[in-house]
Amino acid sequence: MKKILYGTKEFVEIFALVGIVSLVSPAISSGGTDTGWIKKDGKDLFPIGCYELPKEDAKLQAMADAGFNLVRCNNREDLDRAQEAGMMGWIPLSLQNGPTGDLRKLVESVKDHPALAVWEGPDEVVWNFTAFSGLYKTMGVHKVSGEWWLQTENAVKYAEEQARTIIPNIRESIEVIRTLDGKDHPVWINEALKSDVRYVRQYVDWVDITGCDIYPVKKDGRNVVSVGAATERWNRTGRGKPVWMVLQAFSWHELGDDYSARGIAYPTFDESRFMAYDVVSHGAGGILYWGSHYLNSEPFRQSLYALTNELAMLQPFLTAPEVEGVRVNLIDDEGNEAVRGVRISARRAGDDWIIVLVNEDDCRHMGVEVTGLNELNGKTLHLLYGAEELVVDQNELIARLLPRQVKVYATGRQWETDRPVGRDFAE
Repeated sequence: MKKILYGTKEFVEIFALVGIVSLVSPAISSGGTDTGWIKKDGKDLFPIGCYELPKEDAKLQAMADAGFNLVRCNNREDLDRAQEAGMMGWIPLSLQNGPTGDLRKLVESVKDHPALAVWEGPDEVVWNFTAFSGLYKTMGVHKVSGEWWLQTENAVKYAEEQARTIIPNIRESIEVIRTLDGKDHPVWINEALKSDVRYVRQYVDWVDITGCDIYPVKKDGRNVVSVGAATERWNRTGRGKPVWMVLQAFSWHELGDDYSARGIAYPTFDESRFMAYDVVSHGAGGILYWGSHYLNSEPFRQSLYALTNELAMLQPFLTAPEVEGVRVNLIDDEGNEAVRGVRISARRAGDDWIIVLVNEDDCRHMGVEVTGLNELNGKTLHLLYGAEELVVDQNELIARLLPRQVKVYATGRQWETDRPVGRDFAE
């Protein structure tokens, strides 16, 4: 189970990264993937994952039917269940302890399972020995809360001591996994949003996939636009390695008394949809959801399933590269200046296209110009899940977007899901 005390602060700004130490690349080749996709029956899939593995087979099948294709497993029996439901699985490994006998035994026991997709390293490992609030609250390591952010001698010394053991253990464990794993499954480590860049860089050359978790919806704030900046931060931190983003599948009050002050606040369907397409538009190679094992709201669960079903329908596009030359420009009226602007993702699968527009601003944009659509001249683009239709003329189209709105245009309506339940969820 993922620790609920880590990675809870929202990311506001991306600061200049300084003081990065140079590293020697691992002597072994990294495994797995340079895209972040997982493979099933020889086919690339954009990961739509969940940390929850329901005990009931019917509930697991419901997740698979809703579009989830990846789930957290702990052993071969769990992988059997995932395979039976038509899903793949990942196996968490305690890399921070080094290549122990238990680690070797677990790898050997599942390495040849057809449903195994990826190895997962220790969750938020760098956050855990640097800024994790539990170091102050429960372990007495830091004298005051937030000492890491003050960079006091005590906090820095403790982190350096831990890193001298943990980082080499992670590297050595991964080297052993590469040796034992004949199928070269990728290694992924998820971090907290603000995990320290310097320490992450000391293991990042050994892993294949990086990324972070971010849960911005609370009663007193719903900063969903922060997920895009977080994706960018981890793309930079990982030197361009595939980034998997772990998004919110819970309300903070469900996590216990320590979080009750954050109130009852589930992401609306529109907010969940915004976060998913925003991270995709920033280059995320996978989307996973954490916290659904705490859920008390069936309507919210159904809203999440409506979204994953929508994403699953777009699989051929999500594993396709961006079409080169497609650009977005804003032609705004005076006093309606963009702050973050509009993100675009244009992708092609065979003869079909999708164009995703994400307005990251709190203001409307009534003149969103998309250019570079030479191949689509004269063709009609349909707004998925809406009535709007646009004909491409002179290599361009003009769209309009309300604040924090997402529009997905496609060359055909066959890319829509017929699952309406949950799409109107608004708490």
